[in-house]
Amino acid sequence: MGKIRMPDPVCRIAAICHRPDAPVDRLEDELQNLFGAILHKSDTLLFDHTDYYQKEMGDQLRKYFVSFADFIDPNELAESKCQTNRLEESWQKEKRRTVNLDPGYVELPKLVLASSKNFAHRIYIGQGIYGDVQLVWRQGRFVGNNWTYPDYLEPMTLHFFTGVREYLHQMLME
Repeated sequence: MGKIRMPDPVCRIAAICHRPDAPVDRLEDELQNLFGAILHKSDTLLFDHTDYYQKEMGDQLRKYFVSFADFIDPNELAESKCQTNRLEESWQKEKRRTVNLDPGYVELPKLVLASSKNFAHRIYIGQGIYGDVQLVWRQGRFVGNNWTYPDYLEPMTLHFFTGVREYLHQMLME
């Protein structure tokens, strides 16, 4: 029988997909009011991996990732998704989203995203929210799963999350 122990703290992250005209500085301020200071920020990529959001949000969408300075208990992920959903609603124009926010966390063995949609590979974590393992740490690097979103497999994205994991590892060692 394995010994039960509480999980280590994790590094909260968020994926920010937005219309080109969205004032992301203001959005980042609102995210920091919710989750604390942004610690790391990726480069921005053109989000052309799917047309899933095109009808609602338009063309030429941009996406980038942030991590936050305050580590959290992984149990907070469901509430994080509820908070970002409310934030998305507050940013709507004519009942259409201008931003899509996907909160998650990095821990040493994986990157987990929160989703309000259930699928076979997602685990219910409370409040109508599911946890989705997008990346796993294998042989010294993050790798995807069969269901991993293509933008999470981009070299820039993998590099960013590897840096977040390295920072988390360093902080847990201290």
